[in-house]
Amino acid sequence: MMDEGTELSLTIAQIVQRLKGTNLHSQIERQAKECLHRPEIKLESLKDDVRHFLKASGWEKKLQNAVYRELHVQPPPCHPATPPEHTKEPLAYMRKAQASWEKRILKSLNSMCTELGVPLARKRPAIEQKELTNKWNEMGTDEPDLSRFRPVYAPKDFLEVLISLRNPNHDSSEEASSKSYWGLVQVPLQVRDIPQMREAYSELCLTSGQLGIDDLTHVPPDLFESEHIRIGKKVLSEQDSAAAQQYSRQGCPTGLRADLWSLILNSTNSPEDVLHYNQLKAGVIHHDLLVDKLIYKDVKLTASNDDYYFVFEDYLYQVLLCFSRDTAVLDHFSYNSATPPKSYIQGRVGEEEFAVVYPPNGVIPFHGFSMYVAPLCFLYNEPSKLYAVFREMYVRYFFRLHSISSSASGIVSLCLQFERLLQTHLPQLFYHLREIGAQPLRVAFKWMVRAFSGYLSTDQLLLLWDRVLGYDSLEIVAVLAAAVFAFRAENLMEVTSLASAEAVLADLSTLKVMPLIQIFLFATVI
Repeated sequence: MMDEGTELSLTIAQIVQRLKGTNLHSQIERQAKECLHRPEIKLESLKDDVRHFLKASGWEKKLQNAVYRELHVQPPPCHPATPPEHTKEPLAYMRKAQASWEKRILKSLNSMCTELGVPLARKRPAIEQKELTNKWNEMGTDEPDLSRFRPVYAPKDFLEVLISLRNPNHDSSEEASSKSYWGLVQVPLQVRDIPQMREAYSELCLTSGQLGIDDLTHVPPDLFESEHIRIGKKVLSEQDSAAAQQYSRQGCPTGLRADLWSLILNSTNSPEDVLHYNQLKAGVIHHDLLVDKLIYKDVKLTASNDDYYFVFEDYLYQVLLCFSRDTAVLDHFSYNSATPPKSYIQGRVGEEEFAVVYPPNGVIPFHGFSMYVAPLCFLYNEPSKLYAVFREMYVRYFFRLHSISSSASGIVSLCLQFERLLQTHLPQLFYHLREIGAQPLRVAFKWMVRAFSGYLSTDQLLLLWDRVLGYDSLEIVAVLAAAVFAFRAENLMEVTSLASAEAVLADLSTLKVMPLIQIFLFATVI
């Protein structure tokens, strides 16, 4: 264990190291040099004067936001002797399960490649490059034959892997004791109970105003909303990421949400970001990858058939095709339990020096992947901005929904959290569903793995994601899943099969997210 002082100095060193090579660092350095020619900068108080200038000109705030981002994205520093794989995932059995799952995915991709005789990557002929450039903004009109391609895996395949997870050091012979656990996920991870959640999510309590709730609190809703919008504008004018994150815990007003989310994520859409997006676009135009077909297929199977999102089909292709080429995404594997898949250059199979990460961003899309992007299309209509926000959301949150880890925001913990909440507070319902072969997680898993995208109406989904950003955690997704079961409990007690339970929970588009979460967390009798 490290003492606080050592941990702090290591954190500072780590952040300084990461920010050193960035564009922000060179910009601040340039500004500091340029300000030396100003008359108010005196030699005897040089350090303080330069600091004051950087503060007054807004650079200090930009630096603060960059540091705040690093603190949220990077894991806390470990002991210097800690092996790197422990930073990715401390539990050996989780690492082993993730590695074996990755092998399965890669095998599935390679066998599809062999079966169809399609290369993993190829350079497009000049005429094809020209065609793609011309129809870049209307790729949805293209109807390639994708009948032979299939998603590499679907959420239900992933669920089976999570159900089979076991800790070899854990004695499961206690199953018959009073602590017996009825759920599908049988791993001993620590998850919060309702009293702990009430403390953690205190801003969501029944007496505080919320966007997404119309009931009368002690402040009339319209009065709360106008005051909340006023504060939101002030937060934006201050350009402070930490303040924006705290603010979004009570919900973001529709007109301010796009700017608030960008501020929380420190996604500035600078000229460098636009240039980076255009370079990725050029990469898409020059080379065709097998994963492009998987992306096309996924968009056609999901977003194109969705009443809310079908209009954004072109944006989804643009963002996801660029995302697959973005090697900057590889950075997140330093704190992700997953390892980027590798493939070999043709004719050099097995020779390590000819192994390359494939796809270049290290992420193989699965069935439903495009639904992580779709809701963001309501907020951003500029592709480079939409891209930057999606990438940041992915490396902070979404990657945790499809990798096996012990993180509190990871999908394993969310499944466990959901089952524990339901078993503790609705034991009769849980027992009834289990007895008829309708384990609740089999229904709720698909909601959680997509963070409810495609299941809730968009306005409600964005209110949910406000809280994910506000609390910097996906835990609220598991709470909502349990709250949905609580809300439909009466009907679910009548069902006699998994199919009828799924029918009761088939349509969530009329649900109001915040009242459900509030009632479940703060009105449940403990």
